[in-house]
Amino acid sequence: MKPRPVASPFPTLVPLKPPSSASVCRAPAAGRPDTPVSRVGAQVRSLRMASGLSGGQLAENAGVSRSLLSRIERGLVSPSVRTLERIAQSLDVAVSRFFTQHPVQADFCLVRAGRGLRVNSADIDAGHSVELLGHLVSGSLCVEPYRIQIAAQAEVGMHVQHPGLRFLYMQSGHARYRYGSRMVEVGPGDALLFDGTAVHGIDSAGDSDVSYLSIVFSLRD
Repeated sequence: MKPRPVASPFPTLVPLKPPSSASVCRAPAAGRPDTPVSRVGAQVRSLRMASGLSGGQLAENAGVSRSLLSRIERGLVSPSVRTLERIAQSLDVAVSRFFTQHPVQADFCLVRAGRGLRVNSADIDAGHSVELLGHLVSGSLCVEPYRIQIAAQAEVGMHVQHPGLRFLYMQSGHARYRYGSRMVEVGPGDALLFDGTAVHGIDSAGDSDVSYLSIVFSLRD
């Protein structure tokens, strides 16, 4: 099967700094649930107010609707990576500022079960779920773990390329994984570690759901 080039939904695969931890601990606002989405929204609102922009001005500059920006700030919607990029550019900050309470990097990240940040993107096929489980930076090394789930019979074949290394650990299901011109069959307990600059991705899956961990190691600019 010929690789299908697409824009990657992963933060490390776009020309901006990747997001910081989706689970830096902080006190929740009174009456609001403390979730990754609500924390991102609070940071967007805080940075907008610090810049002196109104909601309407930021929405116009970022090319998003005022209602969408309001819902993001209130933690009612999980914004796509592309939307966060546009907002970050309008605020002249890195996307990482939306994911941490402090400008300094964190050295510890805890994400409770089911509390990872769902990655929403038009480039993610139907039947696929991508969950960011954290983010840490050590020196120039950036590490981002994802949990990826593919429903049975869902369309597959999204192949990507990116700088750095990728580690993949199969949790359940069976699939055929492409790495460059190589094709390998993988199942529960199998692990892959490879250079992300080669075209890679799941080429086909079996009749059952597939779940695997995918960890991206990259260098910051």
